[in-house]
Amino acid sequence: MIGSGRRTTLAAFAAALAIFGCVEETEWTAMRERMVSDQIVRRGVTNPAVLDAVRAVPRHAFVPEAYRSEAYDDHPLPIGEGQTISQPYIVALMTELLDLKPGDRVLEVGTGSGYQAAVLAELVTSVFSIEIVEPLAKESAARLAALGYKNVTVRAGDGYRGWPEEAPFDAIIVTAAPGHVPKPLTEQLKDGGVLVIPVGDEEQSLLRITRTGNALKRESVIPVRFVPMTGEAERGEK
Repeated sequence: MIGSGRRTTLAAFAAALAIFGCVEETEWTAMRERMVSDQIVRRGVTNPAVLDAVRAVPRHAFVPEAYRSEAYDDHPLPIGEGQTISQPYIVALMTELLDLKPGDRVLEVGTGSGYQAAVLAELVTSVFSIEIVEPLAKESAARLAALGYKNVTVRAGDGYRGWPEEAPFDAIIVTAAPGHVPKPLTEQLKDGGVLVIPVGDEEQSLLRITRTGNALKRESVIPVRFVPMTGEAERGEK
């Protein structure tokens, strides 16, 4: 298991940014503001806490140097190992759909670069994130730690069956698309908890699933295109 954490001081934040060799922070801040107004608010994301979280996280620190100039553009970017960092709007939309509260505990399946985990960490008490590609898990844990996030724990492994030792969760977010909704994930939701997950093969839909007692309410939000969920999900397990 790989520990990480939440932003603490501006000094630590500035030091971490220096690691990534960025341009003037005022320029990055301006890019984030444009990203939020032009890509996210304009498409209908309105939750003030979510918008503030996206403004706070330095997205450019979560992409490879070769793509850093595109960090705030309106599209996903490759992060290595055949994986991507999602389009900013999709990150904000999925986060808003979780309907998070400050004391919540959140499970993320698919850490990737760690960007979504950082956005979540701005909003809740604890984030538990699982990444099946071990090099990405190690890199994202180190990156999150360098940026000062203390409330994120990253684990390398297959997230299909969730994280039973830390369940139940107030919210679960999945950032890769299985062909079906993994039953272990719905079982690890608290009563009233929300799962946001892309589902499908050639055609994918972003689903919001709410647990009420033993019942699950499914809502289809928008068509999406995510990398496929690997591991146990590929074997057609239910």
